[in-house]
Amino acid sequence: MPRAGLTTDLVVAAAADLADEVGFEQLSVSALARRCGVRDASLYAHVRNLQDLRTRVALLAGGELIDRIAVAVAGRSGKYALTAFADAYRAFALERPGRYAATQARIDQALIADSRALRRTAEITYGMLRGYGLAEPDLTDAVRLLRATFHGYCALEATGGFGDPREVDRSWEKAVAALHLALENWPREQTPAG
Repeated sequence: MPRAGLTTDLVVAAAADLADEVGFEQLSVSALARRCGVRDASLYAHVRNLQDLRTRVALLAGGELIDRIAVAVAGRSGKYALTAFADAYRAFALERPGRYAATQARIDQALIADSRALRRTAEITYGMLRGYGLAEPDLTDAVRLLRATFHGYCALEATGGFGDPREVDRSWEKAVAALHLALENWPREQTPAG
């Protein structure tokens, strides 16, 4: 029987907070139970197992990330939308490291299709890129470029991977400006005439 006052949403939020403190990979049911002041078995009224817990944290974090990005890009287009998107992404990654790591976890495709937050992520990201005049298959390629650049930069920054004394923020600005130029001059894939 679930503990009074403990809900699945509260358990997942507590797990996300714990992941930010100890790291997503170190998240465990035992550590979460200690944080919630219950026995491990009490949590199984709310989540099936550790994988289910991690998936729920990933979905929560994905929703929080896209909410932050949506607010940042609202009313903007082109370079301004890209910069706002990039800055919101980076801020989330640095401020919420466990949640951010959760957003990188592989999730079952069936769950992705059912996730409003993940569908919204695609809508906002593709919408921003359509402002550059991109259509498929170039949209998918551009999304992959942005994700790889943003994730790579954030992962390196989080681990102190930029050792040069040059200001990291300035390098970030240059990277985003370079992405803007790349998107404006995208080598569009030619579709066969039919």
